Amino acid sequence: MESSTRARQLFTVLSTLSAVSAYTLLPANSAIAQEPYPSKPIRLVIGFPPGGAADTIARIYGEALSKELKQPVVVDNRPGAGTTIAADYVAKSPADGYTLYIGGASLMGGDNALYKNLRYTPADFVPVTQLTTAPLLLVAGKNSGIKSTGELLQRARQAPGGLNYSSSGNGVITHLAAVHFAKMAGISMTHVPYKGGAQSGQAVAAGDAQLSFATPASVQPLIDAGKLNPLAVTSAKRSTVMPNYPTIAEAGVPGYELSNWYGLFVTKGTAPAIVQHLFTASAKVLREQSVQKQLAGRGEEAAPSASPDSFKVFAAQEGKLNVDLIAQSGAKID
Repeated sequence: MESSTRARQLFTVLSTLSAVSAYTLLPANSAIAQEPYPSKPIRLVIGFPPGGAADTIARIYGEALSKELKQPVVVDNRPGAGTTIAADYVAKSPADGYTLYIGGASLMGGDNALYKNLRYTPADFVPVTQLTTAPLLLVAGKNSGIKSTGELLQRARQAPGGLNYSSSGNGVITHLAAVHFAKMAGISMTHVPYKGGAQSGQAVAAGDAQLSFATPASVQPLIDAGKLNPLAVTSAKRSTVMPNYPTIAEAGVPGYELSNWYGLFVTKGTAPAIVQHLFTASAKVLREQSVQKQLAGRGEEAAPSASPDSFKVFAAQEGKLNVDLIAQSGAKID
C-alpha cells in the first residue's frame, strides 16, 4: 500500500516537472519560429572577380539593400569556371534567404549545356527579380587602329581568324555575343577567354586581343582613359544610358540584337515569404534615384520585374536563347 502511494507521488512530481519544462521552453521555441527575416548578415554571391559589371551591380545594389533590410549585405566574389563555382556554392547553401546569387541567362540552362558534370540545374534556384539590363559594348584596342564596326569587318574579311577577341569566360554572354556577331557577319575570329570582364577589357587595352564584346561597367574606365575605342552597342535600339554609340545593326550587321541582364536568385526551397520579402525590398531600392544614377553611370539600367513569377518566365525564355547560342558556338567544356 505504502509503495503504491509513493509511486503515485513520484508520478505526480515527474508530471509537474515535465509540464514546467514544456512551459519554460515554449516561449524560446516560439521566438525562434517567429524570428523576423532577416536577423543576421546576408551573403550576396557573384561568379566574377572584382571590377566587372556583376561586381559593380552587386556593390551598388548590395549597399542599398543593406539599408533597406537593416542588415549587412556582404558581396562574395567566387570567380572561375564560367560562374559555375559560385552557382554551385549557392545551390548547395541552406535555403534560408541568407545566401543570394546574382546571375544571368547562363544559370537558366546555358551552364548545363556547356559543362557536362555540373551538380546543379536551373531547378535548384528560385528566381526573385531582374535587377538590371544593358547592351554589351563592342570595343577595340586603341593600338589596333580599329575605329568603327565597318573597319573591324573589313579587317576580319581580309584575314579570317586573324583578329583575337577577349571575353569574360567560355559560354558567358560576352563570348556568345561575339559568336552571334561572327555568324551574322560571315566572318571568323579567334576567342581568348579570361576569368572576368575587367581582365578581358585590360587584355584589349594591352593589345593581347584586338576587340571585345564587354559589359559597359567593365570597360568604361578604360574608354575614359583613352585606351579603348567604343564602336557600337548590341541592343536593337540605341541605349538610353549610352545614346551616343550606334547599334551594331546600324553599323553594318542588320538584325543583330543582344542584351545582357542580371537578376537575383535564391536556393530552391526558400520560403515564399522570404522570396516575396526580397522581391519587395529589391523593387524599392531599384526605384531609388541614387541607385539608378549609379547604375546608369556604369552603363546599366535598373529593370525590376513585375513579380517573381514574371521574372521566372523571362529567365526561362532567356535561358533557352542562351542554350541556342551555345549550340551555335559549338563550345563544350569537360
